[in-house]
Amino acid sequence: MRPATSSTTSWLAAAAVMVVSGGLVAAQSAPDGENGRYSMTPIPEGVLRLDTRTGTVSTCTKNGAGWACYAVPDERTALDAEIGRLQAEVERLKGQLAAGPTVSGKIDEALPKSDQLKKAEPKAVEGERKIEIPLPSDQDVDRVMSFLEKAWRRLIDMANRVQKDVSGKI
Repeated sequence: MRPATSSTTSWLAAAAVMVVSGGLVAAQSAPDGENGRYSMTPIPEGVLRLDTRTGTVSTCTKNGAGWACYAVPDERTALDAEIGRLQAEVERLKGQLAAGPTVSGKIDEALPKSDQLKKAEPKAVEGERKIEIPLPSDQDVDRVMSFLEKAWRRLIDMANRVQKDVSGKI
């Protein structure tokens, strides 16, 4: 018999812990053609354990108190749960549609033919098409003139500054 190395010892210890932590796993009969319920693969952190009956994957690591196995989160389980929730919601919505229309805010009387927010059309004088355009008030004209005067003065001041800068540099 050859001497046990540290990796062999830890592998055997992990296997022993798996049998003990598995409870009655050792008492159960092994599936045909397989070595047992769990398939173990060494990884740098410890051992990766696959439950061949349920498909659950766990990582087993050695800590100060001994070996501990934790199930690896399974994305498939979360996806299956979400698919089930969405299917139930679809069925519920189909049931609501089949029950009949439940349109909120529906009224039985007809809507008015004119739009109250629409502005009145320009008035036409006997056979002529005349469009009335409202003119700006004196106050509006004064505001525009004041703006234009300020803009013109700023433009002239800017031109004078540029001319002084150019004549001083040449």
